[in-house]
Amino acid sequence: MGNPMLVRAESALFYATMALYLASMALYFTFFALKRERLGKLAGWALLAGFAAHTGALAVRGVCAGRLPLSNQYEFATSFAWGISLCALIFLWCFRFRALGAFITPVIFLVIGYAALQSREIRSLMPALQSNWLAVHVSTAIIAYGAFGVSFAVSAMYLLRERMEGSAIWREYVPEREKLDLISYRAVALGFLFLTFVIITGAIWAESAWGSYWSWDPKETWALITWFIYAIYLHLRVSRGWHGRAAAIFAAVGFVCVIFTYIGVNTLIPGIHSYA
Repeated sequence: MGNPMLVRAESALFYATMALYLASMALYFTFFALKRERLGKLAGWALLAGFAAHTGALAVRGVCAGRLPLSNQYEFATSFAWGISLCALIFLWCFRFRALGAFITPVIFLVIGYAALQSREIRSLMPALQSNWLAVHVSTAIIAYGAFGVSFAVSAMYLLRERMEGSAIWREYVPEREKLDLISYRAVALGFLFLTFVIITGAIWAESAWGSYWSWDPKETWALITWFIYAIYLHLRVSRGWHGRAAAIFAAVGFVCVIFTYIGVNTLIPGIHSYA
């Protein structure tokens, strides 16, 4: 299924995306190790170019499939990586510290690497997916997971910052722990908002597709567990001023649950969401 020329174009753009993300990661690592500002700028441009190629690949995939590319393991995995890349670019632009790139690009590359291992065959949508809710439900999941990916990277920086206080590179290029804590909190708040939309739209869609708002499918259950983890984080943050090392660990654990919800559940606990 699909125009062979468009299929080849999508494949070329996908592999160009992987190459650009890999180049960006290598440049960010080198910048961070050698303190070369020019390399940091090049890394940012490589990440932006990778995001542009990635957007093109998804657009071509959508044209080729005649639908939004959000319906199977490959399509959601590459869209997941796209969401992390988008959120990374937003946070890099808003907070302007390039060291974040050295921590977020490996996450992006690992997720898109997982996508590369999946079947890229274009198939027709199964009946349950033939709904306008697909775009809303999955798009909000992409943004939510992307924001949680940024929070994970920033939390990792926070935890390492504690151990690297004596490092001149860390003092120069990594914000103080208080600022990292604030950035992680904002990323979690953004992700939590969109994850809430994911669960609400998923319940509405499930009722129209299967006649039940909630069926305790493994992916539904783990999405709810993830929601509760981040809800506890935000509750403690707002009501008790919770922050610091414990909050960073909690945010990192939340992203581990995100990864398990997507990859682990699909691999280990088959259910009605196993297509993505």
